[in-house]
Amino acid sequence: MKKIMFSKRYGLEQEVLLKYKNKTRRLIKGDFEDVKTYHGFYGWHFIADTKDGDSVEVIPAYQIGEVVAVAQSYKQCWDIYQKRWKLYNDPSSWRTPDAILGDSVQETAGWTNKMFVRADLMPYGIRITDIKAERLQDINDGDCLKEGIMEGEFMNTWDRYYYDSWGDVPNHITFPTPRQAFAALIDKISGKGTWNSNPWVFAYEFELLTLNDFKRNRI
Repeated sequence: MKKIMFSKRYGLEQEVLLKYKNKTRRLIKGDFEDVKTYHGFYGWHFIADTKDGDSVEVIPAYQIGEVVAVAQSYKQCWDIYQKRWKLYNDPSSWRTPDAILGDSVQETAGWTNKMFVRADLMPYGIRITDIKAERLQDINDGDCLKEGIMEGEFMNTWDRYYYDSWGDVPNHITFPTPRQAFAALIDKISGKGTWNSNPWVFAYEFELLTLNDFKRNRI
């Protein structure tokens, strides 16, 4: 099973788990003139035209119907491991990651860094329901909201949330349009100037799986 990471610093991980966010755009590596979509025998194919006149197939990291683990540090998941591990992993015993990893999970790199966790030990997952290839700036206001941009406290304002260094206290920056809020967000996530460069992206739509649904879909 693969895993996917959402930024906790900018509130995206929290918004996925609260079902506020159900789309994510990931950059397609390469400088392409165009990316065309075709439906073939094995599903959708994405063919990119290079500036040299060549055509290459670009493969999305995830496929429609694929179940992907939402990466979190073991420390973040600890309460869930203790309270609900029996329900979604092994009904026959009260197993914890310690028993599965054969070591104290607090001593692993994954205790505080979700880059080093095992996908099969994550409590939450998503199922990919749709994939599109498009330019980053093709995003509309509706998709900005699906990406986690929130309506502001005052009329006609839109908020991009972020968290303090401890990941606990939410703050927000207000923008006049959802697109401006998303543009500021993507520049934080993918690097300054990403929005203006308008790269090709895969736009993934997904649904959050409950603990029991995620258990049944593990492969």
